[in-house]
Amino acid sequence: MISDREKIMAIVDNDCLTKSNVAILLEGDGLFRFQKAVDLYKKNIVSKIVFSGNIIDKDYGSYPFDEVKPYIINAGVPETDLIHEDKSLNTRSQAVEVIKMSLLNNWKKLVLVASHEHQYRAYLTFLREVLDTKSGIILYNAPVRNLNWFVDTGYGNRFDRLLAEIDRIEKYSAMGHLANANEVIEYQKWKESLLND
Repeated sequence: MISDREKIMAIVDNDCLTKSNVAILLEGDGLFRFQKAVDLYKKNIVSKIVFSGNIIDKDYGSYPFDEVKPYIINAGVPETDLIHEDKSLNTRSQAVEVIKMSLLNNWKKLVLVASHEHQYRAYLTFLREVLDTKSGIILYNAPVRNLNWFVDTGYGNRFDRLLAEIDRIEKYSAMGHLANANEVIEYQKWKESLLND
Protein backbone atom coordinates (compact mmCIF):
# COMPACT_ATOMS: atom_id res chain seq x y z
CA MET A 1 0.00 0.00 0.00
CA ILE A 2 1.39 3.37 -0.98
CA SER A 3 1.47 5.96 1.81
CA ASP A 4 0.14 9.51 1.57
CA ARG A 5 3.71 10.78 1.85
CA GLU A 6 4.78 8.64 -1.12
CA LYS A 7 1.83 9.91 -3.19
CA ILE A 8 2.77 13.52 -2.47
CA MET A 9 6.44 12.93 -3.23
CA ALA A 10 5.64 11.21 -6.54
CA ILE A 11 3.44 14.08 -7.70
CA VAL A 12 5.83 16.82 -6.56
CA ASP A 13 8.86 15.10 -8.08
CA ASN A 14 7.22 14.51 -11.45
CA ASP A 15 5.22 17.64 -12.20
CA CYS A 16 4.71 18.66 -15.83
CA LEU A 17 5.70 22.27 -16.43
CA THR A 18 3.97 24.53 -18.91
CA LYS A 19 4.59 28.17 -19.73
CA SER A 20 3.92 30.21 -16.60
CA ASN A 21 4.02 33.80 -15.43
CA VAL A 22 6.78 33.67 -12.82
CA ALA A 23 9.28 31.43 -11.07
CA ILE A 24 9.05 31.73 -7.29
CA LEU A 25 12.63 31.35 -6.10
CA LEU A 26 12.41 30.56 -2.41
CA GLU A 27 15.15 32.17 -0.37
CA GLY A 28 17.44 29.73 1.36
CA ASP A 29 20.05 27.04 0.67
CA GLY A 30 22.80 29.55 -0.07
CA LEU A 31 23.43 29.87 -3.79
CA PHE A 32 22.15 26.42 -4.78
CA ARG A 33 18.69 27.45 -6.03
CA PHE A 34 19.04 30.53 -8.19
CA GLN A 35 20.35 28.76 -11.32
CA LYS A 36 17.17 26.67 -11.60
CA ALA A 37 15.05 29.84 -11.71
CA VAL A 38 17.45 31.36 -14.26
CA ASP A 39 17.19 28.23 -16.42
CA LEU A 40 13.37 28.44 -16.36
CA TYR A 41 13.65 32.07 -17.42
CA LYS A 42 16.13 31.37 -20.22
CA LYS A 43 13.99 28.50 -21.54
CA ASN A 44 11.08 30.97 -21.74
CA ILE A 45 9.00 28.93 -19.29
CA VAL A 46 8.63 32.03 -17.09
CA SER A 47 8.93 35.72 -17.90
CA LYS A 48 9.87 36.91 -14.39
CA ILE A 49 11.60 35.65 -11.27
CA VAL A 50 10.31 36.49 -7.80
CA PHE A 51 12.91 36.04 -5.07
CA SER A 52 10.75 35.35 -2.03
CA GLY A 53 12.02 35.96 1.48
CA ASN A 54 13.83 38.42 3.67
CA ILE A 55 15.59 36.15 6.13
CA ILE A 56 19.29 36.73 6.67
CA ASP A 57 20.95 33.81 8.44
CA LYS A 58 23.98 32.57 6.55
CA ASP A 59 24.58 29.85 9.16
CA TYR A 60 21.29 28.37 7.95
CA GLY A 61 21.92 29.12 4.27
CA SER A 62 19.69 32.21 4.09
CA TYR A 63 21.55 34.73 1.97
CA PRO A 64 20.13 38.23 1.53
CA PHE A 65 18.57 39.18 -1.79
CA ASP A 66 21.27 41.79 -2.42
CA GLU A 67 23.91 39.03 -2.39
CA VAL A 68 21.98 36.62 -4.64
CA LYS A 69 20.74 39.29 -7.08
CA PRO A 70 24.12 39.85 -8.84
CA TYR A 71 24.38 36.13 -9.59
CA ILE A 72 20.93 36.14 -11.19
CA ILE A 73 21.66 39.25 -13.24
CA ASN A 74 25.11 37.99 -14.29
CA ALA A 75 23.44 34.76 -15.43
CA GLY A 76 21.38 36.75 -17.93
CA VAL A 77 18.17 37.87 -16.23
CA PRO A 78 17.48 41.60 -16.67
CA GLU A 79 16.90 43.50 -13.44
CA THR A 80 13.46 44.53 -14.77
CA ASP A 81 12.40 40.86 -14.68
CA LEU A 82 13.59 40.24 -11.13
CA ILE A 83 11.30 41.07 -8.20
CA HIS A 84 12.00 40.81 -4.48
CA GLU A 85 9.14 39.78 -2.20
CA ASP A 86 10.66 41.13 1.00
CA LYS A 87 7.97 40.74 3.67
CA SER A 88 8.14 37.01 4.39
CA LEU A 89 10.25 35.42 7.11
CA ASN A 90 9.24 31.76 6.77
CA THR A 91 7.69 29.37 4.25
CA ARG A 92 4.12 30.03 5.32
CA SER A 93 4.49 33.80 5.06
CA GLN A 94 6.19 33.32 1.69
CA ALA A 95 3.07 31.54 0.49
CA VAL A 96 0.77 34.24 1.84
CA GLU A 97 2.81 37.10 0.36
CA VAL A 98 3.40 35.46 -3.01
CA ILE A 99 -0.26 34.60 -3.50
CA LYS A 100 -1.22 38.18 -2.59
CA MET A 101 1.35 39.45 -5.08
CA SER A 102 0.06 37.03 -7.72
CA LEU A 103 -3.50 38.21 -7.31
CA LEU A 104 -2.43 41.85 -7.56
CA ASN A 105 -0.42 41.18 -10.72
CA ASN A 106 -2.91 38.76 -12.26
CA TRP A 107 -0.34 35.94 -12.33
CA LYS A 108 -2.25 32.71 -12.97
CA LYS A 109 0.63 30.22 -13.17
CA LEU A 110 3.55 29.98 -10.77
CA VAL A 111 6.58 27.68 -10.79
CA LEU A 112 7.87 26.96 -7.30
CA VAL A 113 11.66 26.57 -7.03
CA ALA A 114 13.24 25.11 -3.89
CA SER A 115 15.91 22.54 -3.14
CA HIS A 116 14.68 18.97 -3.49
CA GLU A 117 14.50 18.30 0.25
CA HIS A 118 12.44 21.45 0.91
CA GLN A 119 10.17 21.26 -2.16
CA TYR A 120 7.61 18.93 -0.53
CA ARG A 121 6.80 21.15 2.43
CA ALA A 122 7.05 24.29 0.33
CA TYR A 123 4.53 22.94 -2.18
CA LEU A 124 2.12 21.76 0.52
CA THR A 125 2.34 25.19 2.16
CA PHE A 126 1.78 27.12 -1.07
CA LEU A 127 -1.02 24.78 -2.14
CA ARG A 128 -2.79 25.33 1.21
CA GLU A 129 -2.76 29.08 0.50
CA VAL A 130 -3.91 28.63 -3.11
CA LEU A 131 -6.83 26.47 -1.95
CA ASP A 132 -7.76 28.66 1.04
CA THR A 133 -7.83 31.83 -1.07
CA LYS A 134 -9.78 30.07 -3.84
CA SER A 135 -7.47 31.96 -6.18
CA GLY A 136 -7.49 29.41 -9.00
CA ILE A 137 -3.73 29.81 -9.32
CA ILE A 138 -1.91 26.95 -11.01
CA LEU A 139 1.16 25.95 -9.06
CA TYR A 140 3.96 23.88 -10.62
CA ASN A 141 6.98 22.24 -9.00
CA ALA A 142 10.54 22.67 -10.26
CA PRO A 143 12.83 21.42 -7.49
CA VAL A 144 16.56 21.88 -7.92
CA ARG A 145 18.19 18.59 -8.94
CA ASN A 146 21.68 17.11 -8.86
CA LEU A 147 22.39 18.20 -5.30
CA ASN A 148 24.46 15.93 -3.05
CA TRP A 149 22.63 14.35 -0.14
CA PHE A 150 25.51 13.74 2.25
CA VAL A 151 27.93 16.60 1.64
CA ASP A 152 27.90 19.21 4.39
CA THR A 153 27.04 22.51 2.70
CA GLY A 154 28.08 24.52 5.74
CA TYR A 155 24.63 24.23 7.30
CA GLY A 156 24.28 20.47 7.43
CA ASN A 157 23.70 17.81 4.80
CA ARG A 158 20.52 17.46 2.76
CA PHE A 159 19.60 14.04 4.10
CA ASP A 160 19.44 15.35 7.67
CA ARG A 161 17.53 18.40 6.42
CA LEU A 162 15.05 16.09 4.65
CA LEU A 163 14.40 14.30 7.95
CA ALA A 164 13.83 17.69 9.61
CA GLU A 165 11.46 18.65 6.76
CA ILE A 166 9.42 15.48 7.31
CA ASP A 167 9.13 16.35 11.01
CA ARG A 168 7.97 19.85 10.04
CA ILE A 169 5.43 18.41 7.61
CA GLU A 170 3.95 16.38 10.47
CA LYS A 171 3.94 19.39 12.80
CA TYR A 172 2.49 21.92 10.35
CA SER A 173 -0.04 19.43 8.98
CA ALA A 174 -1.42 19.02 12.50
CA MET A 175 -1.75 22.81 12.68
CA GLY A 176 -3.67 22.92 9.38
CA HIS A 177 -0.94 24.87 7.55
CA LEU A 178 -0.38 22.32 4.77
CA ALA A 179 -2.49 20.74 2.06
CA ASN A 180 -3.12 17.04 2.60
CA ALA A 181 -2.57 14.12 0.20
CA ASN A 182 -6.17 14.05 -1.02
CA GLU A 183 -6.04 17.78 -1.78
CA VAL A 184 -2.75 17.32 -3.65
CA ILE A 185 -4.27 14.53 -5.75
CA GLU A 186 -7.49 16.40 -6.54
CA TYR A 187 -5.56 19.57 -7.35
CA GLN A 188 -3.25 17.63 -9.67
CA LYS A 189 -6.24 16.07 -11.44
CA TRP A 190 -7.74 19.54 -11.90
CA LYS A 191 -4.42 20.95 -13.11
CA GLU A 192 -3.96 18.16 -15.65
CA SER A 193 -7.56 18.50 -16.87
CA LEU A 194 -6.73 22.06 -17.94
CA LEU A 195 -4.07 20.72 -20.31
CA ASN A 196 -6.79 18.93 -22.28
CA ASP A 197 -9.04 21.99 -22.68
